[in-house]
This record gives sequence, C-alpha cells and structure tokens, in this order.
Amino acid sequence: MKKLLVWYCMLVMAACTSKPRSASIPTDFQWIDLTYSFDSTTLYWPNNTKPFLHSTDAEGFTEQGYYYSSYSICTPEHGGTHLDAPIHFAAGKYTADQIPLSSLTGAGVVIDVSERALRNRDYLINKEDIIKWEEANGRIGDSTIILFRTGYGQYYPNREKYFGTAKTGAGALPELHFPGIDPTAAEWLVKERKVKAVGLDTPSLDYGQSTDFKAHQVLMGNNVPGFENLANLDQLPAKNIYVVALPMKIGNGSGGPLRIIAAEMNL
Repeated sequence: MKKLLVWYCMLVMAACTSKPRSASIPTDFQWIDLTYSFDSTTLYWPNNTKPFLHSTDAEGFTEQGYYYSSYSICTPEHGGTHLDAPIHFAAGKYTADQIPLSSLTGAGVVIDVSERALRNRDYLINKEDIIKWEEANGRIGDSTIILFRTGYGQYYPNREKYFGTAKTGAGALPELHFPGIDPTAAEWLVKERKVKAVGLDTPSLDYGQSTDFKAHQVLMGNNVPGFENLANLDQLPAKNIYVVALPMKIGNGSGGPLRIIAAEMNL
C-alpha cells in the first residue's frame, strides 16, 4: 500500500510542476494471475447449455502480404473465472457495468480453509474460520477483498472432481458437492467487517447442495460483488495483498468474464 501511495504522490507532483516528470507503477510487484483461460475446457454451471465458443472470422496472410486474424466469442455470463454482479441475486442492485472500480480493487486477504474443506465436499466456510484467521493474522480491516482458498482449484477443469459430478443438465444439480460460504458468515462479513468483495476457488459462493443461494442473496443484497472459479490462490500469502478484479463491462449484465490479479505488498 505504501508503494501505491508513493506512486500516487509522484503522479500528483508530476501534474503540479511546470516541467513534466516521469512516473511509473512499481515494477517489483510479483503479480499472480487468478484467472483461468477461456477456451474449450472452461467449466460452466451444469444447466448452461452453451459452452465457450471461439470461432474464426479471419486468419492468415492477406493479398497485401501481412498477417491478420480476428475471432468471435460467445459465452454465458457465468462460467470460468467470472464476476457475480449484485443484480445476479438482488433486484435493483449494481449491474456489471455499474459496480464502482473501488469495489473491484484494493487490499485483500486469503483465508485458507482447504484442510477442512478437502475433507468435506459440503463444507460451509463459517465465522469461526474467519476469526481463527484473524487470531493468527490480525483483524481484517473494513472494505477488504476477501478470497477464500478451499483447495478445490487444484481440480479445475476436471468437472467431476470440481463439481462433484460429471453430469450436466438439470439432473446434475442435486449431485453437486463443493464447499461454499455459510450465509451467517456472509452476514457477519457484511455487518462486522464491511467487506468490499468476496471470491473463492469453487463454482459458487454457495455450497453445491444449496437450493436458496442464501450467501449470494446476503452479499448481493448489500451490493457486494462475488468472484468465482479463482485460480492460483495457493500462490498468494495470507495478507498484505492488493487485488485488481476487472470484469468485462457488460451493460445491464448480471456478471461476466473476469480478469483478476493480485500481488503481495511489501509494507
């Protein structure tokens, strides 16, 4: 955070002086990509009938001798590493294009619950998990981006291991088994920690057996965006990280493909 403040001050100084001064983003940040590529292996909710499609419009050398390529894509909003905009589960809340950038960037922490979650596919991340993390790492500040590591990211894109079933279609929904956030923990995060955004390395903020998606309802109802199907959380430290989560800006969208990165801040 100090480095970002220094960078900001440099920009202000450069703008206020008569002679322009060069300013640059710190180059020693080791950014970790928390995003899966969108391709033929991208996982979508079992009842999504359309996969990610990447079709060729043009590819090859032109008559003028230069190379040119252009492609078209087609994808559901919710699949792969993606954003859940609050409108996804809460009427009248932010759509994908309305979410303030301040809600998608900022200080973050990684809470590792993988030891318990990997023993129980239906594990619910609870308030005690968060408090235990705080006992070891300090109180989570207000307006923090919280990323939960369940360990299930190691299974992506194996549908059976990741979702708990290899089936697709509506018949697969009762057989979904993967961890998620206990709704009471979601409520606590909103009220007691004023969380900015929440993400995790599973297909949903709610666990696989949920039928009311209450964690979604709580978070989205408070205009808290969610990030699902995150990659490489095991490469981040528990705290002092800075998160940048920029989704495709889809007008009136309930979500969309997300490019999310994070780096450790040397405080």
